[in-house]
Amino acid sequence: MAMKSKVLIVGGTGYLGKRLVKASLVQGHETYVLHREEIGVDIEKVQMLLSFKQQGAHLVTGSFNDHQSLVKVVKLVDVVICAISGVHIRSHQILLQLRLVDAIKEAGNVKRFLPSEFGTDPARMENAMEPGRVTFDDKMVVRRAIEEAGIPFTYISANCFAGYFLGGLCQPGFILPSREQVRLLGDGNQKAIYVDEDDIATYSIKTIDDPRTLNKTVYIRPPQNILSQGEVVQIWEKLIGKELLKSSISEQEFLAIMKEQDYAEQVGLTHYYHVCYEGCLANFEIGDGAEEASKLYPEVKYTTVEEYMTRYL
Repeated sequence: MAMKSKVLIVGGTGYLGKRLVKASLVQGHETYVLHREEIGVDIEKVQMLLSFKQQGAHLVTGSFNDHQSLVKVVKLVDVVICAISGVHIRSHQILLQLRLVDAIKEAGNVKRFLPSEFGTDPARMENAMEPGRVTFDDKMVVRRAIEEAGIPFTYISANCFAGYFLGGLCQPGFILPSREQVRLLGDGNQKAIYVDEDDIATYSIKTIDDPRTLNKTVYIRPPQNILSQGEVVQIWEKLIGKELLKSSISEQEFLAIMKEQDYAEQVGLTHYYHVCYEGCLANFEIGDGAEEASKLYPEVKYTTVEEYMTRYL
């Protein structure tokens, strides 16, 4: 049996990063977690790192501001996965990865790099609106750097994080579902794809030693989770045994409200616009040169939207 790759997770204490660490350990990979030396008094982060250590992960120090420290850490592993934030309401640090690309290039030993993507495929968003397109543009800058450096890669397009979308019934600014009312975006009929964050991590780790996913984009599209906002609402109504009071917000109203928000909010709302009014996640066929995770790994029992929603009861 082939040896499993050694994995370095960058951004391992973040929202998705901590799940990637867990999935890597569960799937039997020797797992390294990068952390900064200047962690200060962030006690939650320290305790999380210590819990990773207790589960068998190696903690390694390095900094984006210290090129040689990154090279040294990268040389310990076969695969690098980056999960630093690309969400403006948290912190948007996508271009920091260019320093990681430089370190991987110099180290010369990495068999696979998964950059921080995990959302909408940026290669399909060349016509995205301002200001939200910055996320896609920055990710494409990183992709070009990876490919120009000749670094083997896998790009993960995981669509909608269930916690952000399902919790609020696909309404921006809500992460808990109302039992009284809901506002549909447009007619609520555009399909999107919702994926449990733990499943995103599981599928991502599955790809790293798989020759079928080398130098490809892998889309995570669990077939039962390709649903419209209206269908998500119906599932919630079935679970709570009552109908919600519905109103809707037109495309024009949504764009007008968006323009009144600050920059970070506008970026996020632009993404909601493309997903919920244009159906940008589900309105294309994957085609050749890419793969779909639930077909590649049918042994993974993914969480359905209905199963996910039961946690809010």
